[in-house]
Amino acid sequence: MTSAYAGWQADAVTAEPQPTSPADDQPLPVPVLTDGVVTLRPHSLDDADAIVEQSSDPESLRWTTVPRPYSREDAVSYVERNLEDWAAPDGTRHWAVEWTDSLGRPRFGGSIDLRQGAAASVGELGFGLHPAARGHGIMSRAVRLVVDHAFSTPVWGVPVSRLHWRAVVGNWGSRRVAWATGFTFHGTIPESHPDPMGGPAALDTWTASITPGDSRSPRDPWLAAPSIEGERIRLRPWRLDDVDAIEPRDDDPTHWMPARSVLRPDTFPTWVHNRQERMAEGTGVDWCVADRESDRALGGVTVFSRGGAITDTAELGYQFFPSARGHGAAKEAARLAAGHALAPTSEGGMGVRRLVAETAADNEASNAVLRSVGFVEFGREHAVDRLADGSWGDGLHWELLP
Repeated sequence: MTSAYAGWQADAVTAEPQPTSPADDQPLPVPVLTDGVVTLRPHSLDDADAIVEQSSDPESLRWTTVPRPYSREDAVSYVERNLEDWAAPDGTRHWAVEWTDSLGRPRFGGSIDLRQGAAASVGELGFGLHPAARGHGIMSRAVRLVVDHAFSTPVWGVPVSRLHWRAVVGNWGSRRVAWATGFTFHGTIPESHPDPMGGPAALDTWTASITPGDSRSPRDPWLAAPSIEGERIRLRPWRLDDVDAIEPRDDDPTHWMPARSVLRPDTFPTWVHNRQERMAEGTGVDWCVADRESDRALGGVTVFSRGGAITDTAELGYQFFPSARGHGAAKEAARLAAGHALAPTSEGGMGVRRLVAETAADNEASNAVLRSVGFVEFGREHAVDRLADGSWGDGLHWELLP
């Protein structure tokens, strides 16, 4: 539904009601909203060329269902329809997003709209940004302006109690705007949107919402996997072409970790996406451990939480391909990841106070990795690890403090 591109930070809202429509010079009940940096105003026929540019852009085509090809006539019809909607009591409320570029020129930056949801007290938010306006924090400012306006004005005759956001899964720009403006993420709705590229299958969508009492800033951190250089390895973000480095396992990995966490070529795209989701939710950071010289993936290391966003305590995990074992890569990766997790946020770290880990008691290689980093065993659980022969093994609990 939305085709947003990154942007954040807005200030106070001011409104100037009833500007004049450039199309017919008749008053329209369109409030002009501004925070001093971004201005939301009625669309104008002067915006038509920029609307064509935005609607023909590859990112817009990828995430929205705009006409293809998109003509100037389409843009003119869009502007006229937007202005007409303001006259309808239950119509969609459209604004053009205007910003000032580095040369001090006012520019068309995109569009944002409020459409009525399941009731007049519920709205749905849609937005899209012109390519030239991306990367300047514009759309998050625009969203905050519209959200504050919706919750302070009876848009469709009654107070608005909730605004919904929805985007096709993979539209990270749109999701980051929703995150930056305080929306609560509710999950993924399977097969709920037509493919904008014309494919036969329906696509999944993300959904989130915001209410009047919610903050207009992020609820949880959006974590990232920074590149960290070691002596023989580097930690870096995963890439889809790392699939070529995945090797067949010479053991039963489900003895050491959940089956869904094991790196496999056939599930790798989904595995990477799930790790991106964890970082967006603030619940984990996942690195590819790569050889420093060749940059070939050797395995992975993660810092994560099992119970919501990472705050005070996090857990360390790792897995390596058979050819990468026994050369010290796991010990170095664990040391680098633990150091980043425990470093203060003021120094670029995650600010975790306590790091923990769990291993099978008979996993000597993993236990040696933890000891080398400074982890201390603090507990043993008996008969919790199901072994291949049907028997049960013990599990160990470890911790590391700064």
